[in-house]
Amino acid sequence: MTLNLAPRLLIALATTILFLAACTSAPPPVHVPPTPNQPAPAPTGPPAPVVLEQTGPVRAPAKGALVGAWVKPPGSLTQSSRVQAIAGLQHDIGRKLDIVNTYRTVSQSFPTTSDYDLTSDGATLMVSWATGDTRSITSGAQDAQLVAWAHRFASFGRPILLRMRWEMDRPNLRASMWSGADFVAAWDHVHKIFKEQHVRNVSWVWCPTAGGFANHSAPAFYPGDSEVDWTCVDVYSASQLQPLSSLLQPFLTWAAGHPKPIIIGEFGVADAYDPVDRAAWLQDAIGVFRGDPQIKAVSYFDSDPDGAIAEQSFALPAGSPPMNAFAALARMPYFNPKKRPIAP
Repeated sequence: MTLNLAPRLLIALATTILFLAACTSAPPPVHVPPTPNQPAPAPTGPPAPVVLEQTGPVRAPAKGALVGAWVKPPGSLTQSSRVQAIAGLQHDIGRKLDIVNTYRTVSQSFPTTSDYDLTSDGATLMVSWATGDTRSITSGAQDAQLVAWAHRFASFGRPILLRMRWEMDRPNLRASMWSGADFVAAWDHVHKIFKEQHVRNVSWVWCPTAGGFANHSAPAFYPGDSEVDWTCVDVYSASQLQPLSSLLQPFLTWAAGHPKPIIIGEFGVADAYDPVDRAAWLQDAIGVFRGDPQIKAVSYFDSDPDGAIAEQSFALPAGSPPMNAFAALARMPYFNPKKRPIAP
């Protein structure tokens, strides 16, 4: 009996010795729970000022951002209806606009009586100028007309934000823009003519679409920092109700590499959506605009273009939730650095 147990005892003893040796040489790992991520502290107060290149006669405010709009008059477009349309919006928002947007082709008149009336109290005119085929410009075929326009702008005698062929990156303009390189050459050509004609009251505003940054097509049209005074973008929540922050982010990322003040040349939320949702979109815009101190001006597109469907209509009806939201933006001290009251 004893002889039979001895081998078993020896085997058990050896196994125990090996187990203890393994435990001593390699202790089991200790599980340490991960440290939870700490949220970034919420910003307090307005964003810090940024250092921007201040070129051209239209200067960006040191703090805050200017407010402007294009307002389409009801019915026919006349000199008096343009003035009345702006006056109506100013009444609805409770203050005067800093910037008044207007659209011109090279075949239309400038300056007009309404251009003078709308800027008589210190507002800045933003001219969205449709200049036509880029290769026709660079060939010199339009030089006489462009020289005449240079004289017109100079004769206005007041600072102008000039959006030469805004939204040049739109696919439906490709036939006349040809390419980014062609647009840059045309911009350089016009810029040179204006310099030769001693036009000193124009700030050059380069303004493609927000979609052109999302699909990476817009940067090819940029003439360069030496030829641009303000960078700009047009941004809409149209066929889809998308947050302004996501629509603007590709442009703002690009613009951060160019030390220019930014103007949101056109922005709007379509009439296709519930008024409360439109108001919420505009309320969100306040935080988006204030959150980037490079944004120095914003201009709403208060218009239902002729024949447009609801997804292409952006007018703000008087007394509606979206109008009230835009009025709240316009009356904030941050967006009224010039303290412009309502006209008497």
